Amino acid sequence: MVVMLFDEGRSETLMGEEEDDDIPFTQPSTSQVQKGLEKLTPAQVDQKTAEVVQYFLMKDQKKIPVRRADLVKHVVKEYRNIYPEIMKRTARTFEQVFGLKLVEIDFKNHVYILINKLETLEGAPVRSPSNPKMGLLFVILSVIFMKGGAVKETLVWNTLKKLRVDPGEKHEEFGDVKRLVTDEFVRQRYLEYVRIPHTEPLEHEFRWGQRAELEVSKIKILEFMGELHDRDPQSWSQQYKEATTPSSSSQPSTSSQR
Repeated sequence: MVVMLFDEGRSETLMGEEEDDDIPFTQPSTSQVQKGLEKLTPAQVDQKTAEVVQYFLMKDQKKIPVRRADLVKHVVKEYRNIYPEIMKRTARTFEQVFGLKLVEIDFKNHVYILINKLETLEGAPVRSPSNPKMGLLFVILSVIFMKGGAVKETLVWNTLKKLRVDPGEKHEEFGDVKRLVTDEFVRQRYLEYVRIPHTEPLEHEFRWGQRAELEVSKIKILEFMGELHDRDPQSWSQQYKEATTPSSSSQPSTSSQR
């Protein structure tokens, strides 16, 4: 369980910083990092690493991806010449202390997320979604997966209505449902909300986002569907094959050196 390590006022300030423009940043060379470390005490490096760890944990409270530009500007600051060393130590801290994995999901814009390393291990126990919002998200991801990886938004809205969650009405638990799904879940990289070309009137479809691909077990979805419909998960042969076949695409890697 991740805890809030910043005070509330500081958190709200930093939450609003993610929209800042990128600032120029050149990855320091190994020799530059070494020279930078020689000018600092171990305590100074440890303190800056702790600040970076806290920043990631704060953002992870709302599953907000972290851009390198924001990290350098608002946290790393004058320590940018040892950035790779700080990130290496940060990644190690998350793995050893929190059981989390620091992953770069966008190599062009240098965007990072934290994923639960313990839950991605093969053979890890299946867990139910930890809160109502994640439960709602799990339903949407299940629909997308079972329908081949992309579904029109009308299908998603109709499915939610059957669960008495109307995207056109304010929900007691979720508030503005449509905003939650098309904005918050998209910003968190759980979903992609994509315009369908050449449609009139304009239509959109949902797909799994990068975070979902890393965090959500497709086998877990099939087990859920099997219980729901009293069927063997293997009876959905195409989905079962996808869920049990390792992805051939290159997964984003731990970003300790970026």
